Amino acid sequence: MPLVAHCDLPTFMDLRHRGEAVLTPAQADAQDIRELHIGLLNLMPDAALIPTERQFLSLLGNANSIVQIHAHPFTLPGVERSDDTQAYIDTYYESIDDLKRDGLDALIITGANIGPGPLQSQGFWDPLIEVISWAYDHVTSTLCSCMSSHALVNHLYGIERERLASKRWGVFAHRAVQRSHPLLRGMNTKFDMPHSRWNTLTRPSLERAGVQVLVESFSNDVAVATSPDGLRIVFLQGHPEYDTNSLLKEFKRDLTLWAQGVPAGLPPFPEHYLSPEAKTILGEYMDAVINARRNGEPIPIFPESQITETLHNSWADSARSLFANWIGLVYQLTNVERGVPWMDGVDPDNPFAQFILP
Repeated sequence: MPLVAHCDLPTFMDLRHRGEAVLTPAQADAQDIRELHIGLLNLMPDAALIPTERQFLSLLGNANSIVQIHAHPFTLPGVERSDDTQAYIDTYYESIDDLKRDGLDALIITGANIGPGPLQSQGFWDPLIEVISWAYDHVTSTLCSCMSSHALVNHLYGIERERLASKRWGVFAHRAVQRSHPLLRGMNTKFDMPHSRWNTLTRPSLERAGVQVLVESFSNDVAVATSPDGLRIVFLQGHPEYDTNSLLKEFKRDLTLWAQGVPAGLPPFPEHYLSPEAKTILGEYMDAVINARRNGEPIPIFPESQITETLHNSWADSARSLFANWIGLVYQLTNVERGVPWMDGVDPDNPFAQFILP
């Protein structure tokens, strides 16, 4: 939470000049310690629905020790569900109509598995655009993950994502492009982030539309960007929410599909993720799978627990910092009244003006 410049200590002024969050006494008096209501629009398929829910809620819960966060998961029609998953959704998830009525302070939209055809042909496209349109005017900030970033950029700016020559997946080093942006406050200027996608948004196309690119990989992949105002929409192409073993589970899924005869090709290893020991174990396992397929024998059990012990997480701290900054900004800028997106006097097109010295 921000400091309050309750006296004329020069360091307060210096910190504000450096872009730190230091409130005047008047700004502090206008705030009220309260809860935040954050929606989680979960569009992930059945197998990933609950893990994705847990990953994002864990980040929210660990990002700030003061703010009381009420998380509101919901989903949309157009995503094929099993009976068991639909029963889970019916029991535990909320409806968008209720959330529109009661209001949200912030919103997270997950990625989704995409079927054949463009984004606009997906069954959830029209309901998603309806939520986006509502959130733009009624929610202080919307954070979008992967596919949902591609969808919003397409809807808002007419930018089509580009198909990559090969799947971008693994753990990659990134650099802060706009180090002074409040979302990156206190973060390392170099940090890791996982990626897992076949499509991309490029920095030149985003910047032509006025989108602010905050973080990119050292191979120039955009990882974090925002709408031109700097906060109303946060776009993620990476997956800071991933668990240590998330990429391993994706590899297991793809390898299992290949072993079952799905013609997608033998999956490559995720880049910069597996230790030499893990690569040796997986190499031996893949040889065993190839032999089993050739001889018509049962596929051997995937050595998941053995490999998990060799994995390391090099992105969790930066992920928590990013989400802590996001939550902190929403907390400082959203109205005390639930359903009203901005504090009195905040300009949605320049929400950080109160942090800048005249």
